[in-house]
Amino acid sequence: MGFLRTLFWVAVTVVVVVFSIRNWVPVTINLFGDLQADVKLPVLLMIVFLIGFVPLYLWHYAWRWRERRRRTSELGAAVQPVVTPEPALYQPPTPGFGPAQAD
Repeated sequence: MGFLRTLFWVAVTVVVVVFSIRNWVPVTINLFGDLQADVKLPVLLMIVFLIGFVPLYLWHYAWRWRERRRRTSELGAAVQPVVTPEPALYQPPTPGFGPAQAD
C-alpha cells in the first residue's frame, strides 16, 4: 500500500512540474487603483490554492482536536467508578423526639 501511495505522489509531482515548466509565463493582475502586479502563472495558481486550502485545513484540524478532547473527557467520565457513601451505622438521637429524661 505504501508503494501505491508513493507512486501516486510521484505522478502528481511530475504533472505539477511539467505544468509549471510549460506555463511559466507572466500574468498581469490588476489590483486596486492603477496598481498592477506581474506574477508567474504557477505561482499565482499555488497562491490561489493555498488561499482556499489553508482555512479549511485549519477548521478541520480544530474540529478533530475538539472531537478528540470531547471523546477523552467522555471516556474519562465513563471509566471513573461511581462512589456511593456508606450508610451510617449509628444515628444520634434528635433532640425533642426521644423519651423524656427525668431530672
